[in-house]
Amino acid sequence: MQASNQSKLFKNPPVIQSLFSNPSWAWLWLIARLYLGYTWLSSGWGKLSNPAWMQSGSALQGFWERAIAIPDAPARPLIAFDWYRTFLQALLESEAYVWFAKLLVYGEVLVGIGLILGALTGVAAFFGAFMNWNFMMAGTASTNPVLFFLAVLLLIAWRTAGWWGVDRWLLPILGTPWQPGKVFTTRPPEMLPQEVCACGESCACVGGNA
Repeated sequence: MQASNQSKLFKNPPVIQSLFSNPSWAWLWLIARLYLGYTWLSSGWGKLSNPAWMQSGSALQGFWERAIAIPDAPARPLIAFDWYRTFLQALLESEAYVWFAKLLVYGEVLVGIGLILGALTGVAAFFGAFMNWNFMMAGTASTNPVLFFLAVLLLIAWRTAGWWGVDRWLLPILGTPWQPGKVFTTRPPEMLPQEVCACGESCACVGGNA
């Protein structure tokens, strides 16, 4: 008898499975969505009328310059990774802050709206977490760790996080790249009634005509 070694697959605890997959917990994700969405929307909305963000980009330029600065010892620089400092330095030298500032502002507004409405919640949470990650990489803590943590939780609960929102209807329509929704699914042709034609063979007929 040949012994077979099979690795045992462990399942998530029932409470975790329910928390991130059961729509009955959607009220909890609604609270997280509204808090996170309001934070992003209010942050971006306040920048829309600020020329330092929407015209010259000088606000973002100043932020990057402070982030890449290396102070005298024993003080430690804000950025811990040299590759990220080099990345920001390249953006500064190319004056990318002029257009990047606008991209950041519009991104904050769109992420906020998406989370509040519960529309494409997983996508909105991903881009929100990505912005939080960049702020933290640039040495800015503030509320970013908390916002990043909430965004990650919403990412995990993406299937039900927007249940009390637009996703309840939008996700079944659009679906996902690995599971297309109704709008991308071609329905197979219905089986046509089988009737006996004059030739005596069974064939598919439409509207009773062979």
